[in-house]
This record gives sequence, C-alpha cells and structure tokens, in this order.
Amino acid sequence: MSGTLAGVSCLVTGASGFVGHRIVQMLLEEEEDLAELRAMDKTLSSQLLQTCDRFQSKIQVKVLEGDIRDEEFLLKSCQGVDLVIHTAAIIDTTGRISQETLMSINLHGTELLLKSCVQNNVPYFIYTSSMEVMGPNTNGDPIVNGHEDLVYESKLGFFYGESKKQAELAVLQASGRELHNGGFLVTCSLRPTYIFGEGSQFLQLHLDQAIQNGGVFHRISKKEALANPVYVGNVAWAHIMAARAIKEPDTAKKMSGNFYYICDDTPHMSYSDLNHALGRDLGLEVEGKLAMPYPLLYFVASMMELVSFLLRPFLRFVPPLTRHLLILLNTTFTFSYKKAHSDMGYKPRYSWEEARRLTSTWIASILPQRKEELKNK
Repeated sequence: MSGTLAGVSCLVTGASGFVGHRIVQMLLEEEEDLAELRAMDKTLSSQLLQTCDRFQSKIQVKVLEGDIRDEEFLLKSCQGVDLVIHTAAIIDTTGRISQETLMSINLHGTELLLKSCVQNNVPYFIYTSSMEVMGPNTNGDPIVNGHEDLVYESKLGFFYGESKKQAELAVLQASGRELHNGGFLVTCSLRPTYIFGEGSQFLQLHLDQAIQNGGVFHRISKKEALANPVYVGNVAWAHIMAARAIKEPDTAKKMSGNFYYICDDTPHMSYSDLNHALGRDLGLEVEGKLAMPYPLLYFVASMMELVSFLLRPFLRFVPPLTRHLLILLNTTFTFSYKKAHSDMGYKPRYSWEEARRLTSTWIASILPQRKEELKNK
C-alpha cells in the first residue's frame, strides 16, 4: 500500500517524550533513505541525544530545542520540511496542570505549528491524539469495539481531553488548506488507546506504589472494566505507516481530514490487570478488589474535589483521586484498528507476548534502583 520515506525531510515534535522518542528511533531504524530528520522538544533528553548520535553517520539528524508556543522558533524549524509528526503535548490525568497551560501548549501550540506549515509549504501533517478526546464521558457510558463512525455523547469532564479534542479538530479542519506555493496541506490524526511499554511514566508510578505496598499493585480498576492497552512500539509503527501512506495520492485522499484509533492485539483487560500481567513474572501481585465499593470511592473523589475547590483561594490542593480519573479507570472502553488497517495498511508489528516480554524486561531493569530510591526516601 505504501512505500518508504526516501528523500523526505521529517520533523518530529515532542521527540524526547515516551511516544515521540520511539517514533524517532523507528524512523532512524526503518527509513535509512530519509533526507533529514529533525527532532524537536523543549528539553532534549539524554536518551534522544544518544539515539540521534547513533544514526548521525547514516542520516542527517538535527536536534531542535525550543517551545511549541514560540512562533518564530516554529517557523525556522519547519523550513524545508515535507512531513510533520506532532506528538508534543502536556499530559494530565489528575488536574495538577491549569486549564490555561493545557490549552496554551496542546491547542495554541498546535495551531501555531499548523500556521508554520502553511507558511513553509509543508504538505503533510500527522497528529498524535488520544482516545480521551472520545471519553469516557461524565456518565461513564461504555464503548465495546468502537470505530470511527460511532456516535457517542462525549461530555468530557477534564481539561486534558478537551485540549486534545480541540487541537485534533484544528488539525483535521486544516486538511485541504492552501499552502503559500499553491499546494495543499493533508492532515490526519491518530488516536492511540492507553499506551504501555518501556519508559512509561504511568507504569513506573504504579510500580513505585506496588513496591511501597509490599510488591502488590493497588487495585485501581474493577476486573470487568476492560480497556485495550496498546504497546508503544505499535503506536510508533502506526505513525510510520501513516507517514508512508499519506504521501501517496490515493491513500492521501482517504486519510485527509480523518482520525484513526490505534490499538493492537493486546488482550482486553482492566488497567490493574495489565499491571499484573506485566509484573507477575517478577513476583509482583495485584489486589483482588477495589479498596472500597465503587459508589463509595466516587463519593470520596467528589469530596476531595469539593475540598480542593474550597481551599483554592488559600492553597492549591490536587486531589489524588478525581471523579474523572475514577470513571476513566473503571469504564469499559475498547476500540478496533480496522480502519487504520484498511486506509493505511497498519497492522501491529509487535505481538502481545513480545510487548509483554520487552516491558517486563524493562521493569526488571529498573526494579532494584526503584526499591533502593524508595527505601531511602
């Protein structure tokens, strides 16, 4: 369906991030005939710099350090680029980041990047979205094997999902926009489900909590609340497949202005049972049930939010549990990648067993250090 990215100059934003770094790595490994790769982030991680250095002799690699909200920086960064893969975003599941900051980075930064693409005649733009633009909604209505044409009442109760939803809309509406040279911009959006794998900050957080809980993961989601987690390597691969397909005229027509759910063949299970599946070979267990019945947890979360609201004039209290997070973790929310397969030839590159093995190996590699650091706190 799609060829290679030979001769293409590609810019990846958020290149130090969990997904962005994996995309950079895979582009350098898979696309040896790239004309150029530009890796952009506000802070360049040592891992990113090492990855870029490793391939410097084979592919022209540039690292760009700057803020997605800096219009002048973006204009310079996009000069001579053919393809932008935009992963840069601030992720927030607890409410610790203000609405203003989330919108400034996730929405306004995306709008500035689109504007820079139009001014620099960049023809292709791929946006890394999130299933959280869909929900779950404030009612906790489930989705089973959802698809892109599904109608769902997406009453979002959280600023992060809203910021990503508005940014995605800006990207999709920009498809077909005329460039300064008379060409046209082609855009699409990828919506991964919950992403796990080596380097996941959420997985490391759960691991730390398990260590402090005697080697037992806290039960944060009911066993029957099914999610379909996706391995980070498959998310990166989906971006490569999208990049290859979007520059082909036939597939570009199909993809233009469309979004795609990205998942893989990881078995559907709750978030807590995923943690257990990834850690059980290392002797880690998981609690059998929630700390208290779900309705009582919901009440506790409501009270925490109320306390946070009442204290706001005096001090900033970020509740460890919110109604949104509780609903997110305890609502069945699963999707299909059929449309991504049909339109751009995406198939998972890593099997569940391989993804589990690679992630468990990473957990094993950080486990002694995490135990030591937590013991000394």
